[in-house]
Amino acid sequence: MNQDHTKWTALLDIAVKQPGVLLKAYSAFYGYSLGNQLLALAQCDERGITPGPINTYAGWQQLNRQVRKGEKAIWLCMPITLKKETDAGDKKPFIAAFVYKPRWFVLSQTDGEPVEMLTVTAWDKARALAALNITETPFTETNGNVQGYARRREIAVSPLAAMPHKTTFHELAHIELGHTVELEFNDGDQTPRNLREVEAEAVALLCLDALDLPGAEYSRGYIQHWLRGEQIPEQSAQKIFGAADRILKAGRAQ
Repeated sequence: MNQDHTKWTALLDIAVKQPGVLLKAYSAFYGYSLGNQLLALAQCDERGITPGPINTYAGWQQLNRQVRKGEKAIWLCMPITLKKETDAGDKKPFIAAFVYKPRWFVLSQTDGEPVEMLTVTAWDKARALAALNITETPFTETNGNVQGYARRREIAVSPLAAMPHKTTFHELAHIELGHTVELEFNDGDQTPRNLREVEAEAVALLCLDALDLPGAEYSRGYIQHWLRGEQIPEQSAQKIFGAADRILKAGRAQ
């Protein structure tokens, strides 16, 4: 496996610079995180494997399919979960680290009984807002250049917004990335404005591309404008994938 693909910045760079790649990954590996979807797709492309449903060796056996001899496993990122004792004496699980393991095989690497394909459910804004505990309020900004805004756990989108889906994802991202909480801190604790805009727009881009909605090309230009030739930090890339995953999952019927 190309080790560059294990870096969040490298995966995000693929999504930003290659239109359509995230839709392909989202459709083929639906149910996994966006980072793992891109990671799996990159390995399939490198090896000439047809993308499709993935499972562990034991998982395919339970579905009466056998991994063909000589096939090499796909690497995915796995969280290591530990338990920490709370003040109340309970033990609460938390993610201590992430590791990469070669434990998964693509459908096309197996033989056996037919497999029922998962249906990619539609994303619904009302469902997402409810699941994320975010309220959409009436738009009151008088500046005609403002498309939307986020305050604490509230968003507002202009009724005249050129791309309402893109604006909605951008404002949801500001909340899920913690930017609206940061604004209540002093300047030393805040993410710089240019990085806040890059992070929020990158989340919007991932959501738009995954759902095949218009506006992704505008997002790409917006991100480059705010980056000013710099690279998105690794920590920001992790935050971007996490926020996009939460927003997409919140809006889908489970």
